[in-house]
Amino acid sequence: MLKAAKHTGRSGHYQAQPTGYRAFMPKPLPPEPPVQIGPELQRLLSDADRAVGRLHGSVETLPHPDLFVYMYVRKEAVLSSQIEGTQSSLQDLLAAEAHLAEGVPSDVDEVVNYVRAMNLGLQRLPELPLSIRLIREIHAELMKGARGAHLAPGQLRHTQNWIGPSGSTIATASFIPPPPQDVPVLLGDIETFLHREDDVPLLIKIGLAHAQFETVHPFLDGNGRIGRLLITFLLCERNALKKPVLYLSHYFKQHRQEYYDRLQATREDGDWEGWLSFFLQGVTAVSVEAAETAKKILILREDHRRQINDQLGRMAGNGHRVLERLYEKPIVSVEDVRTITGSSFQAANVIVQRLVDIQILREMTGRARNRRFLYAPYVDLFR
Repeated sequence: MLKAAKHTGRSGHYQAQPTGYRAFMPKPLPPEPPVQIGPELQRLLSDADRAVGRLHGSVETLPHPDLFVYMYVRKEAVLSSQIEGTQSSLQDLLAAEAHLAEGVPSDVDEVVNYVRAMNLGLQRLPELPLSIRLIREIHAELMKGARGAHLAPGQLRHTQNWIGPSGSTIATASFIPPPPQDVPVLLGDIETFLHREDDVPLLIKIGLAHAQFETVHPFLDGNGRIGRLLITFLLCERNALKKPVLYLSHYFKQHRQEYYDRLQATREDGDWEGWLSFFLQGVTAVSVEAAETAKKILILREDHRRQINDQLGRMAGNGHRVLERLYEKPIVSVEDVRTITGSSFQAANVIVQRLVDIQILREMTGRARNRRFLYAPYVDLFR
């Protein structure tokens, strides 16, 4: 693992506050002295750049890239929300979006909000560059009506927050971000850094900005989720990816303690190089995984098209129409299939049963009426 010399005060310093605690005051980016991109960090940067490029190419080869994005956004929403303590799964989210209330955890609303917040950000990016204003809009959508709805959605915090284990107080916190009156200026510094014309490589700039955002911790809740979204938004804004399919929540969840330790080391030791090493390894790992998923989708789609041709006979045409819709809406009812195919309810029921027989669909409610069917082989690729 890459190690860097300690630079106490390189990232900022702790400052005593009137009520007795010490809050961290970060220095503006980029770090000083500058990040040392030695041979090892350069290798990791090159690997990450290539992996992102291959991911972009893999997604572009898909027949319907936006349908891949549809599921990938939802996978990210689940994983990022689980880091914050929710229990909902990908199938829970899909069930909630299909208006199946039975058996769906109550915290699924937070995951639904995450999807809405992500989509809002992606829609706004072409007209509004990544900025404090956009970050606040996304945060308002993320927190709307959810567990943190009372914690000032869309508003920068006006009170001191802290980071630590459940039940910790400001006296026992692992880290205390800067005081609230300094947050607007510190966020403005991040915005300036992101849009400054310089020779800092894009992935290095994104890694630095993510860590700095988490250090500033500008909201009372939702900072982790917003900070992870910023990574993807920046990649899309700078055209490193045409589609939003790179999300680091899976990697951060797998290496949660190292993630927290690396962030803290940037503050305590000025170890930006160690953090960037970890970050770039994550970009590479997640890019490779997403590219492999894209390939598996192509294989799955061709296999299921062949099965429908072989098994559905005269109904194959309608079977293909249903299959294509399943990539956009992986939970369907017989009524949905009737609408998709324009056939009678009885004929739609036959199509659904044939798709169940060849294990493309799986009944998921266990009910005799108002049944729903899951395109399980596709959803399983994203688990």
